[in-house]
Amino acid sequence: MKNMASALLLVFCLATPAIAENATTPAPANEEQLAATLRDTRARAERGDADAQFNLGAMYASGWGVAKDDAQAVVWYRKAAEQGNAKAQYNLGMAYSDGAGVAKDDAQAVVWFRKAADQGDADAQSSLGWMYANGRGVAKDDAQAVAWYRKAADQGYADAQSSLGWMYENGRGVAQDDAQAVAWYRKAADQGSAYAQASLGTMYAFGSGVTQDYAQAVVWFRKAADQGLAEAQFNLGAAYNNGEGVAQDYAQAVVWLRKAAEQDLAEAQYNLGVAYSDGEGVGKDDAQAVAWYRKAAEQGNANAQFNLGVMYMDGRGVAKDDVQAVAWFRKAAEQDLADAKFKLGAMYVLGQGVAQDDAQAVAWFRKAAEQGHADAKEVLRRIHQ
Repeated sequence: MKNMASALLLVFCLATPAIAENATTPAPANEEQLAATLRDTRARAERGDADAQFNLGAMYASGWGVAKDDAQAVVWYRKAAEQGNAKAQYNLGMAYSDGAGVAKDDAQAVVWFRKAADQGDADAQSSLGWMYANGRGVAKDDAQAVAWYRKAADQGYADAQSSLGWMYENGRGVAQDDAQAVAWYRKAADQGSAYAQASLGTMYAFGSGVTQDYAQAVVWFRKAADQGLAEAQFNLGAAYNNGEGVAQDYAQAVVWLRKAAEQDLAEAQYNLGVAYSDGEGVGKDDAQAVAWYRKAAEQGNANAQFNLGVMYMDGRGVAKDDVQAVAWFRKAAEQDLADAKFKLGAMYVLGQGVAQDDAQAVAWFRKAAEQGHADAKEVLRRIHQ
């Protein structure tokens, strides 16, 4: 049985674009005032006022004072955008990027992001950087991604600062530089960016670009975890499990692993399964272990696939079923998990869940041995004596 993972999760930190611009008209106090605001906004928009056109588009996009209608939002964003309204250009780009009210078209999204970015709109600059980093609507170009992230980051835009930190950490579009990564993560983290907080925590945990400090790692993981970021919740759970930067506390580990697992983070689901299987931080419960292993296994987590196979093989928390055991061992083995390859070889030797086949057994033992699996090496040594 594979035990609880001790490794921290790295946080992928390129923030995806999002609609960030709402109507700029002050919020009315009641329905009568809202209706009056809508009439006035529409009248000004129909006279060609670009700000009013943008506001009317935002009202349709949000369903504020009018039935939500993404297509109408696009109509009014376009009118304002064609007059050079940067916020409307950005939101029109987002509509194309998301396929909201218009056919999804990344190339058109880039066109409108660029128009707004060229006017200095930080949302658009960050989004254009993301399009370059991911090759969406434009040829992938990390140097251009960095250039646009930097423009937005220099304006204090937290998502761009976080993404620029990630580019420095990973040496994409810029020379790899952990110290610069930390600097940009900190700027975004101090503004409350959960991704940046979690990434800064990881940098402290590994001593990358900063003196290793598990206590500081925990501080930043907790800030991001309290905002609901699943990866940070997992990392905080791992810190409690390992007693790194905080007093070891298996019950608290389970609390945070559960929060992440309930957000479908496979690594957290696997580790929560281990906690139930071992009875650490929670009452021992094989059925619950199986349930969480299965959730992670179905997402492709190799360790969970292996442990689920073991549960089927042993009849723990589920009816004994060697065929199912073999099926899960095979899935994990195909992901290069040495323990699964060894176990699959053993099932072929015994003819459990699969037709007995010594040749297949040796093949799987050899695969495991090539990865340094001690038991597999010993079995092959005995076979060849």
